[in-house]
Amino acid sequence: MKYDYDLLVIGGGAGGLTAAGMGANFGAKTMMVEADKLGGDCTWHGCIPSKTLLHLSKVARNVNEAEKFGYQKSQGLDFSAVMEHIRSKRVEVYEEADDPDIFRQMGVDIAFGQAIFVDGDTVRIVNEEENRKVSSRYIIIATGSKALVPPIKGIKEISYHTNETIFELEEQPESLAIIGAGPIGIEMAQAFQRLGTKVTAFDMLPRILSNDDEELAGMLQDYLANEGIDFKLSASVKKLSETPEGAVKIETQINGEPSVWEGSEVLIAAGRSANYEELQLENAGIHHQENGITVDDRCKTNKKHIYAVGDVTGRYQFTHMSEHMAKVAVTNALLKIPKKIDQKHVPWSTYTDPELAHVGATEKELRENNISYKTYRFPYDKIDRAITDESTDGLIKVFAKEWNGKILGATIYGKQAGDLIGEYALAMRNGVTLRNIADTIHPYPTYGLGVRRAADQWYVQSQSTWMVKLIKWVFGYRGTVPDLSDEDRII
Repeated sequence: MKYDYDLLVIGGGAGGLTAAGMGANFGAKTMMVEADKLGGDCTWHGCIPSKTLLHLSKVARNVNEAEKFGYQKSQGLDFSAVMEHIRSKRVEVYEEADDPDIFRQMGVDIAFGQAIFVDGDTVRIVNEEENRKVSSRYIIIATGSKALVPPIKGIKEISYHTNETIFELEEQPESLAIIGAGPIGIEMAQAFQRLGTKVTAFDMLPRILSNDDEELAGMLQDYLANEGIDFKLSASVKKLSETPEGAVKIETQINGEPSVWEGSEVLIAAGRSANYEELQLENAGIHHQENGITVDDRCKTNKKHIYAVGDVTGRYQFTHMSEHMAKVAVTNALLKIPKKIDQKHVPWSTYTDPELAHVGATEKELRENNISYKTYRFPYDKIDRAITDESTDGLIKVFAKEWNGKILGATIYGKQAGDLIGEYALAMRNGVTLRNIADTIHPYPTYGLGVRRAADQWYVQSQSTWMVKLIKWVFGYRGTVPDLSDEDRII
């Protein structure tokens, strides 16, 4: 009873909101401290505005495509209206899910200000109006991350954007350079290109989305290049500067050859860095590394009553993993039920159009670990719903054990890939095999049917000539034996 609270949550983003809500639901006296606004990066600078922008850019493209079918546009794009709509969606999500009063009604005390550790049990909350201390039996750190700005020569002398400022634009850039070809960079590249900005994407690696399947990421890269995005890969950015006319100048070396780009705006999308500097972790003796606070698989720090979840740990930079880690931390802290992070079934998706999603082991990891597997493929141009929607550019790849169909990993390039990958995540976590999926009725016509038909290929490839001959002999059938030599056949 010596503590002010049972649970203190530092950070009001996805992880913090989940942890605080769970704490109150379990009857713990809970406080949540947020330095800015509840909702965190996802609501204000990440998932919500970026996906809204992607949606609007898709609408703009659909309008252009509709001209093929006789639709006539009356006027061009109002960029300021686009950005205002994005900002209105942020507020809508905030009011529906993140408003402090929602959590106060749950029983959570809300404090706004910078949290600073005084010791292992006590945190000082500092804002313009007050400076107070609170103590807690358990503490969960969920302070997220911020855009990583690399130390490029000249970057401090120019104006540039990160995900925290790009959605505040009022005028559409004529041209936009994006430094970084990861998920954030690629999503923004397609969105701005479709809205009419000329986009050039730079990355030091020879391909985009380096954590994704090389074949499928290559298909997406080709698709985006056909839409007009100019990719400058294997590019080392040497210097940034402004021209006398006010343009941004980027000096690079591409495959060892010097190259110069000039244009309107620059977006830095070179990764994320954990937010922990202001916490003064040393006062509590909490261990951390450059990439984030060190936690074990139960989200526990080196202090047994202090946990950290989400981006601040440097382990996973996905909103859904922040929520998952929060559930793990609260379950361990308050309920004393041993629960670990589900590291084997972490899905992710890049929400371009088409999307690119993955769960489980990648093909590269399977090869490097000498794990036997077989690849089962199913193209989108054999999914009837994709044909009706004119969205046949896509491919499902599943890596599974040949003898029993146990799924080891899956990757999907195509429309609604981010939704479809959830079926594989559910299957893998619960031991559902390709055979089980193939035997499950899926509605027609849907994209989900592609998941079942990809599983059907396990049956197809499990056939053998001798088996067919045996069936013919046993039952006296008179048909021909099919040619089963082509392992890439699709049925």
